[in-house]
Amino acid sequence: MSNKNNYIWPTVIAAALAIGIFVGGKLHFTDTPEKLFTTNSKKDKLNRLIDYIDYEYVDEINTDSIVDVTVNQILEKLDPHSVYISEKDMTKVSENMKGDFVGIGVNFYTYKDTISVIRTIANGPSSLRGIKAGDRILMADEDTLYGKNLPNDMIIQRLKGKKGTAVNLKVYRKDEDKIFDVKVTRDIVPIKSVDSYFMLTDDIGYIKINRFAESTFREFKAALKKLTKQGAKKLTLDLRDNPGGYLGIAEQMADEFLKDGKLILFTKNKKGKINKIHATDDGSFEDKPVYVLINERSASASEIIAGALQDNDIGTIVGRRSFGKGLVQREMDLGDGSAVRLTVSRYYTPTGRSIQRDYAKGNKDYHMNFNERYSNGEMISADSIKVADSLKFTTPKGKVVYGGGGIIPDVFVSIGTNEEEAVESMDNLGFLSFFIFEHLDTHRQDYSSFSKAEYINDFKIDDILFNEFVQYSISRNLNMNFYDFEDSIKLYLKAALAEQLFDENLHAKIKSAEDSMLQKVLELDNPTVQQGDAALIEANN
Repeated sequence: MSNKNNYIWPTVIAAALAIGIFVGGKLHFTDTPEKLFTTNSKKDKLNRLIDYIDYEYVDEINTDSIVDVTVNQILEKLDPHSVYISEKDMTKVSENMKGDFVGIGVNFYTYKDTISVIRTIANGPSSLRGIKAGDRILMADEDTLYGKNLPNDMIIQRLKGKKGTAVNLKVYRKDEDKIFDVKVTRDIVPIKSVDSYFMLTDDIGYIKINRFAESTFREFKAALKKLTKQGAKKLTLDLRDNPGGYLGIAEQMADEFLKDGKLILFTKNKKGKINKIHATDDGSFEDKPVYVLINERSASASEIIAGALQDNDIGTIVGRRSFGKGLVQREMDLGDGSAVRLTVSRYYTPTGRSIQRDYAKGNKDYHMNFNERYSNGEMISADSIKVADSLKFTTPKGKVVYGGGGIIPDVFVSIGTNEEEAVESMDNLGFLSFFIFEHLDTHRQDYSSFSKAEYINDFKIDDILFNEFVQYSISRNLNMNFYDFEDSIKLYLKAALAEQLFDENLHAKIKSAEDSMLQKVLELDNPTVQQGDAALIEANN
């Protein structure tokens, strides 16, 4: 992993991204299903074929699965972002975009065949009943949950239920070596779309958003209000790795930064109907500096915000070229619990840019074309980004911007080396978190006396814990130049510890000292601050 010019897992990243990216919207039809889906020969043909297979075919066939395959194959012929959602997946997708579900409010691992609590949701059902990090949940009512290698989905179903219903848990607390019973009343548990927020400096707030769900704008406003009270006069909005979500939520967020009447975007459907969305006078962060962070996995709603600000000469877009998704989907019920998200229009930024990547050669070419970004050098140099002159646009203040294939940032920040990206991936994929959980399982009391401030300023990862992590990684066939990146790994271990001991905000705050894009923000905001000084600012913040 020493070749600095090669980068890890582009195919996996692109494939995962393609699955997750969409812009949704709620559909309110006035037409009846009968009017929308009138009988014609094409549908008759499909219906007859399914009936023939159902009643005449020699073997028993699950025709539901045939229909699912057929629907997927039809959608694949349209565009890369029209997708089918099966009945089985619909509940999970709906909860994710709604932003909450009803449960007991714990994050957990299945550790050695037992549900082990990583932490409880603050003021959630389990927290209020005294359940703590490190506790093992052995039973839920009459269901035994340990020793069965139950998949996470099945465990979650046992713990979820209707709001206000109770579940009787049998819990083992390791550090006290006792088993006890506790009744937990299920309640609404948020699925957070604001990952973290904190003060980056004395006057720069930071908010990280992972998607645009129904609850996102409320979460964003709450975080912004708290940061403003702490002295934030500037904001860093982190949209890296954000695949998008609801169009309306992106419009609301862009409105926070744009003056009344400014164009946010416009959409155009197949009939040529144009719908323009303008900012209102409701914005609470107008005329204040804002930095928007994007990367190659920022898509759709993330690109709407970046494009709206860039085209209105507001703020600074920092990072790497975004994904390039300029299509709008609406979710349409198929009548059996399943749904389709169908592309119904294209959106354009205020200058008239479409940032949708070309998909004329099919879905496979579409995703392979994205992978080429890793091989053509554009991840390490802005000069390698190739855009046709015909896609050149100009903002009101004369800044040149480009359409086609994503938002090109105002300030470019290259991707890290293989090793740097590997350390980040270990954190994002939960590898560091699982190691830290095992460490805390036997050493939790060692950290009980630390306050947040003491932990940030005084605690350091020692060589013993670092070497334990190296051996842990090697035993799981993960090999890299650990000692060449000792300082970075120690910082990430400290951040992972902070997340389980305290919260996600402290985790993100500690990691910011190693974040090249946040370092760039500090440079841009104060040119006298050099890269590498973030750790000093962090300690004094």
